[in-house]
Amino acid sequence: MGQSVSTFTDAAQCSIDPTSLKAVSCPVDHKLPSQSSAQCPVDRKTLPVSSPLQTPAECPVDHSSLNQMPALSQGRAPSQTLELPTARTESSILRDSASKWEYPSPQQFYNALVRKGWETPEEHVETMVEIHNFLNEQAWQEVLKWEKRATDNPTDVQLARFKGRPGELSPKARFWLLAGWLLPSRFNTEPPFDRHDWVVRRPSTGEEVRYVIDYYSAPPEPDGSPVFSLDVRPALDSFASLKERIALATEDVWAEFRENKP
Repeated sequence: MGQSVSTFTDAAQCSIDPTSLKAVSCPVDHKLPSQSSAQCPVDRKTLPVSSPLQTPAECPVDHSSLNQMPALSQGRAPSQTLELPTARTESSILRDSASKWEYPSPQQFYNALVRKGWETPEEHVETMVEIHNFLNEQAWQEVLKWEKRATDNPTDVQLARFKGRPGELSPKARFWLLAGWLLPSRFNTEPPFDRHDWVVRRPSTGEEVRYVIDYYSAPPEPDGSPVFSLDVRPALDSFASLKERIALATEDVWAEFRENKP
């Protein structure tokens, strides 16, 4: 919970090194008390060394307003040479009591890339979509871990709406960038490559809670596999969220104190 590390390797296994986050996860040393790993859905053996996945940027789908999912064309781009799938994958994220969110199809994803002027080999688009979906699924799992602390039935919570805010640094991201400027030998100065704000609805109470998600890239594995790190936490805009953030940050300290207490 909090800082979550996701990496893509030939063995499809995500690596985590809680003692050295600067080395394999987030480029700043967050020292959060809990980490999570996940299985990679992509076979890295099929990707060339020059794959653009090694230099990730913000999500190409424009989520700049709280409009859930924008209308994306399923038509071929003017200069497109390969046929891309138009089928959309259903996520595990509840949209309401009767449906789940769907991810953009590879064709929609490619159209979003073209609209932003990003040059992307068409043969890699399907893999990029898998990574895009994988990261968001991991973000949702981190949200559910937080929700488990606050509600009796976290499996019922829904993603009511979301907003992409690339280029807008959260206060926490600014703090770690400042730490990197003051102590460059210990902290990295790379900002998150993307940010999302997710508003989660708790059906049992009707309450809505905003979560902030910072997406980081880190130095790749020796085999060239990219590494990503997610920092997922409730926004500090309510007393309940502030209380949960403080409780999580101090849990390990109090546990160690109780164990060592005479």
